[in-house]
Amino acid sequence: MAVSPQIFPPRKRRPSAGAFISPTLSDLKLVESLLILSQEVSSMKPLQFLLQRSCLSIIRKVKLLSLFFEELLANQVSFFSPPTVLCFEEMYIVLQRMKTLIEDCYNGSKMWLLMQIETAANNFHELTIDLSTLLDIMPLQELRLSQDVEDVVVLIKKQCSKRTKGALVDSKDDKLRLQVLTTLDQIKKEIVPDHSILKQMFESLGLRNSSACKEEIESLEEEIQNQTDQKSKHFAAALIGLVRYTKCVLFGASVQKSDSRLRRKKSASDANVPADFRCPISLELMRNPVVVATGQTYDRQSISLWIESGHNTCPKTGQTLAHTNLVTNTALKNLIALWCREQRIPFDYAASSEKVNGVVTNKAALEATKMTASFLINKLATSQSMEAANDAVYELRSLSKTDSDSRACIAEAGAIALLARHLGPDTASRLPNLQVNAVTTILNLSILEANKTRIMETEGALNGVIEVLRSGATWEAKGNAAATIFSLSGVHAHRKTLGRKTRVVKGLMDLVKGGPTSSKRDALVAILNLAGDRETVGRLVERGIVEIVAEAMDVLPEESVTILEAVVKRGGLTAIVAAYNTIKKLCILLREGSDTSRESAAATLVTICRKGGSEMVADIAAVPGIERVIWELMESGTARARRKAAALLRILRRWAAGLDARSSSTTTVTTTAMTNSRIVLPS
Repeated sequence: MAVSPQIFPPRKRRPSAGAFISPTLSDLKLVESLLILSQEVSSMKPLQFLLQRSCLSIIRKVKLLSLFFEELLANQVSFFSPPTVLCFEEMYIVLQRMKTLIEDCYNGSKMWLLMQIETAANNFHELTIDLSTLLDIMPLQELRLSQDVEDVVVLIKKQCSKRTKGALVDSKDDKLRLQVLTTLDQIKKEIVPDHSILKQMFESLGLRNSSACKEEIESLEEEIQNQTDQKSKHFAAALIGLVRYTKCVLFGASVQKSDSRLRRKKSASDANVPADFRCPISLELMRNPVVVATGQTYDRQSISLWIESGHNTCPKTGQTLAHTNLVTNTALKNLIALWCREQRIPFDYAASSEKVNGVVTNKAALEATKMTASFLINKLATSQSMEAANDAVYELRSLSKTDSDSRACIAEAGAIALLARHLGPDTASRLPNLQVNAVTTILNLSILEANKTRIMETEGALNGVIEVLRSGATWEAKGNAAATIFSLSGVHAHRKTLGRKTRVVKGLMDLVKGGPTSSKRDALVAILNLAGDRETVGRLVERGIVEIVAEAMDVLPEESVTILEAVVKRGGLTAIVAAYNTIKKLCILLREGSDTSRESAAATLVTICRKGGSEMVADIAAVPGIERVIWELMESGTARARRKAAALLRILRRWAAGLDARSSSTTTVTTTAMTNSRIVLPS
């Protein structure tokens, strides 16, 4: 057998604080509270597919118990003996625990509940015993109950005693659990499960359509977060793989949500990402935050590319790195994971197929993912209509969002070439949603490092993405194509290749000029990556990137000013001249922007001064209040911002003293290249 459920810890429940605390009330109010609570429990809907007997038995007993409390209130007894009050207080706790247990079983994952069936059944059994004990020790003779109610109490005692005999788990539930474990064992051995058995199992659990399976997957994903040990997390991941595979082979595609809903769940680009969760290099949400030798945190992919490019300094502080070891920032990663979960943004919480000594520790989950990917790709390859292809691509899109294993399995099975067929204008005109799903799937696949090269080398894939970037059917398609370019440009060799393609540069810049905010952001971060190559910066400057980001600075200041910083640093004299008209906006950002934008604005102004000559410095010095703004940045900015502000202040004071403002360059920009208008900061 694959896994014995007894080795897993009890299901982690989320009871309210009041579930284990009796209220501090007067005797009469306490009885009223017990009546209300018993009525709430007795009106609860019994579990439909698992633990039916245990749940229904508890509800029936509590329903009878409510008659007992009704009688007490009808007798208008305002004072009870201390032993009676103590029994009532303990009974309140027992009823709260009953309510919590039923709610937890009803609202959670059915698969996980099935695997924990013995624990759950035992919880029901223990509550029955607790209720029976309280009724046995309660001094009923002093409560002046009617004969009918006394008979009801006696009946409840007998029912509690009867329930303590025999097996706690129903035979059908136990059989179903063994079927699921056997199926997981078959998948682990790379044996494709019998579809008729899968159908029988899932119908027994009430998972009878695609929507129910999708909800079950979401519940299991929550269970992964609720578990503390890796073995339970891996087992939940294996169950997710089973449910996802069964959903595809039995029920087909899910009902596709609106584009806006998909967009929100696709990435963090539309969410207001906290500044501490953004990588200082890419400005994107960090997926794998790591700490470098200086104590600064970056996304692993971004800082690795920085180091591989030959840099030995910390990008944020400028300090030389004592070593290049990268240590995972586990605390921050957990915070980001929690935030992503609240925002419904996909996040790789844990690898589903980690290796120990070269052996996959969760083979069932991995093999289930391979079977799902193979099934969907075969369905896509043999589809006879665009609608059928769209169903398969949509499922591949959903699968590719889940984790690295899914992305690897999909790409290894040959999906990229099939997806590339649906990126062209014919698809865009006949079924725009298919183009959106196809390019988004390629975007998701490109997150995996190995897939970047696969996409670049697969015939038609890159050209298809560029075609969508330039003439996609929707803004979402264009934005996701830009995000794909950004992802691919994370590899240094690919960055050069992409930067040499005129269609890529023009497509990104057109998207910045004419797209909605979310698409602008995707295009800007792609341009920022491409600007890491000096040759590409020249092409960007020639096509007017400085003017474009100056306009975008009003909407997306952080991304725009970071690009401007990179361009003036690597773009030479032409870039400096072009950047002259941005000085006013840079000075405004220096005062009013976020920490990141103030830092980049200061760095950009320093570069402009050093390379642009005294005329540039004069215009900055003429800005009213600029020195006070710089002092404020030196006091409250980031470490790098403070350094850049200090450098800018030194340059301005050297200029005021009649000294050369440039630290290293002797190049002077001629006055004819600039306007003579005085720059004024708004109040």
